[in-house]
Amino acid sequence: MMAKKIKPELSISRIINMSMGFLGIQMAFGLQNGNASRILANLGADVHELSWFWLVAPITGLIVQPIIGHMGDNTWSPLGRRKPYFLIGAVLCAIGLVLLPNAASVTQMFAANALLLAVIFLAMMDASVNIAMEPFRALVGDMLPKHQGTLGFSIQTILIGIGAVLGSYLPDWLTKLGVSNVAPEGFVADNVIYSFYVGAALLLAAILYTIISTREYSPKEFAEFEEDEKEKEYSRFSDIFKDFATIPTQMKKLGIVQFFSWFALFTMWVFTTSALATHHFGLSPEDTHSKEFNNAGDLTGKLFGMYNLWAVPFAFLLTPIAKWIGKKQTHALALLCGGMGLISMYFIKDVNHLWVSMIGLGFAWASILAMPYAMLIEVIPQKKMGVYMGIFNFFIVIPQIINGLFGGPIVSNVFGKQAMDYVVVGGVCMLIGAVVTMIFIQSDNETPKKIEKEIQQVHF
Repeated sequence: MMAKKIKPELSISRIINMSMGFLGIQMAFGLQNGNASRILANLGADVHELSWFWLVAPITGLIVQPIIGHMGDNTWSPLGRRKPYFLIGAVLCAIGLVLLPNAASVTQMFAANALLLAVIFLAMMDASVNIAMEPFRALVGDMLPKHQGTLGFSIQTILIGIGAVLGSYLPDWLTKLGVSNVAPEGFVADNVIYSFYVGAALLLAAILYTIISTREYSPKEFAEFEEDEKEKEYSRFSDIFKDFATIPTQMKKLGIVQFFSWFALFTMWVFTTSALATHHFGLSPEDTHSKEFNNAGDLTGKLFGMYNLWAVPFAFLLTPIAKWIGKKQTHALALLCGGMGLISMYFIKDVNHLWVSMIGLGFAWASILAMPYAMLIEVIPQKKMGVYMGIFNFFIVIPQIINGLFGGPIVSNVFGKQAMDYVVVGGVCMLIGAVVTMIFIQSDNETPKKIEKEIQQVHF
């Protein structure tokens, strides 16, 4: 029997090349997170309806990611294994970026409901982002030996942070350049529209860079690696359900942590603009067209850019901190910081000081994007990398769906449309995630020597 090869380590420059597309994806994601609620409110959505409209994001992820993961695991093309999905997702997402802020103009052309069209375009964006995003997660598992997993996901997190900062700040930058941030009732401001155009162009450029600069392993090469020794045959589509029923125990425990983490994140993304408008700007919940409300929307984008900016340096520290205190301890500490950051937004009255809250959120965001996946790839087989990454996404989208169904009514009926109170609830959920991590997640499988090898042997 032929001896199996060990998957070679990759240099940081090669890991950056294969992850560069994530910068573009996250720019689109940053534009959506910072502006979707604002766009929907401009088009007539009430605060208690926002979370319902945001349901399209997790629902499309629930459907799309396992399917794309399975297809990526079991197909091969001249372009590669994962790269065709990068390209398809990027093109469709770019189209969605152009159409979403122009829903009102498209409405006039086709005599349709602007809010309904906006939701359709939002769904198109979300489906496209999921088509492109899942293969990037799987690509790290495909290309890197498992002891480089933390490094690979950390580099992805750094690029995600840079992309999100660009996407989050674009509307505010354009406002400072003289582009209007106010539009007639029922329309979206020009600074948002032009930001989405720029995001679409940079998304396509980043994805194309990864496609051109990265060569994936062929099926024959995968078969030669020792990690693939057990399974060589292609699986059927129906096997997704079998895979879901047999997910590793560690993956289930990580799923509980993901539930509380992403419940908190969804709360922040959906309700921050309304929370700032009522809690810090003193506006009524119904005031969604004034300059002050749009200023709150611009501030939301800036704050989201800030937490992504803080995520970048912390992502550099994830590997050495994990070596020092362990992966689960690192993740618990980051979630603790994130929970405190969200809760502090209630108590910080001066909007000029809200950047302090974003520090803790940045730490949490960096870890959420890296550490659960670094712990996950240690317990899933290489042959099932794509489909298990897709199934793991269930633990991300299910809390968002639950929050989307009940968050709006809770804000409206329990908190009197004061969305900042619900943001505090999100902070508490993140603190619970930190506790669950410490109690339920197993200790690291890697020894300190193996993690030290990950740090010391990587070369440019």
